[in-house]
Order: sequence, then C-alpha cells, then structure tokens
Amino acid sequence: MDLHDIVNMYFDADSCNDTDALSETFAPDAVVEDEGARHQGVVAILRWWVAAKKAASYVAEPLESTVDGDKALVRAKVSGRFPGSPVTLTYSFTIKDGRIARLEIQ
Repeated sequence: MDLHDIVNMYFDADSCNDTDALSETFAPDAVVEDEGARHQGVVAILRWWVAAKKAASYVAEPLESTVDGDKALVRAKVSGRFPGSPVTLTYSFTIKDGRIARLEIQ
C-alpha cells in the first residue's frame, strides 16, 4: 500500500498500543478531529487516543490508500467493542515536515 512513512508509523503504533511511538508521529501543534470533537496538541491527542482505546479496544486495519503530495487518505476497517463494529472509516492525514499536522477521521 502506498503510504507516507509517518502514516505507516501511526498505524503501527496504534496497533501495538504504543503511546510513545504514536506521539512521535504528530507535529507539536497537530489537530485531530474525530466524532465531532477537536483535539489540538500532542497531549490532547494522546488523551483522546488513550480514552478511545480504553473505551472501545479497537483495531484499525488499513484497506486502501491514496496519496497526493502532503495529503493521504486511508480507508480502514475498524473493529472493537462499539455498536456497529466493524466499520470502515476514512482517515484523512495532512503531513507537514515529516509529521502528521492534521488527522480527520470520518
């Protein structure tokens, strides 16, 4: 699958539940938007991610991706303890200076 290295690192850290590795994928002022909420900065993003992992014990499996310059769209099968599992979600990444500057999950 054609992915930016940092996007691969994000999914690897997510699948291994590795908080330290996940934090390294984001720019200091990165923004994540998920389920109608906005999380800005690495501390807030990690707080969101840990809470989501604890609540749903989810696993995200990338299925396909498209890359266009600094943008990457990844469709992933997400399975876990939540209603409707599994679902297919779209992860929209914006990469800046080799880190994730923005992530929108829909």
